[in-house]
Amino acid sequence: MINAQPEIRIVNTATDLFQAAAVEFVACANQAIAAWGKFTVALSGGSTPEGLFTLLASGSIPNIPWDKIFFFWSDERHVPPDDPESNYRMANEAMLSKVAVPAENVFRVRAEEKDADAAAREYEQTIRMFFALRPGEFPRFDLALLGMGPDGHTASLFPGSTGLEEASRLVIANWVEKFKIYRITFTYPVLNHSACVMFLVCGPDKATILHEVLENPQSGLPSQRVRPTDGRLIWLLDRAAATALTQQVTSNPVRAS
Repeated sequence: MINAQPEIRIVNTATDLFQAAAVEFVACANQAIAAWGKFTVALSGGSTPEGLFTLLASGSIPNIPWDKIFFFWSDERHVPPDDPESNYRMANEAMLSKVAVPAENVFRVRAEEKDADAAAREYEQTIRMFFALRPGEFPRFDLALLGMGPDGHTASLFPGSTGLEEASRLVIANWVEKFKIYRITFTYPVLNHSACVMFLVCGPDKATILHEVLENPQSGLPSQRVRPTDGRLIWLLDRAAATALTQQVTSNPVRAS
């Protein structure tokens, strides 16, 4: 298998980024549904995905087949579903509660469990059952949405964390030392088996770390290790986030608005 080369797309503003991401979301959905009757997507937390979710739920994007979309989460905080920090809560308030998604199509992490590892193992089993996986197999999500933190982390795979080396589990409770807390997260094998991974990155505060991730292969940052082995890798950026990139990088296929 050959690792996907990043498709770097730069748009002018965060609003343009949400629009471009929504178009890609619907295109992925339609392609997957035409192929096998359903669309499986792993959501992420953060302010940038929230902008996308709000747009998708607004009614301004036509032909979203909500009844055939199945929602999962690439990571979750170890908090109850109504906690302000919950990624599920954000997605539910911004999108899921406002659209015609059947309740049985939404697979949240039961992060209210006191034992984070038990919650991770339960979610792994949920995924194994949904995808009818045999031992040693990994699921193939049609789309995994990801963000990137100012330290280069993605999902809840943080620099220096033990979860970076996990090669067999689907979902783990990863200890994040700087927050002194466990977070529940997909592992690299799951992310890298996705048909499409789309990073959404916006804002000038991400420019320096984005330069490191996309242009310095020796920096060893977690986001760099997301490279689908048989799929697409899209980096969708607004111009503020892309200011530190060189012409060599931005000469890759770019759809600028």
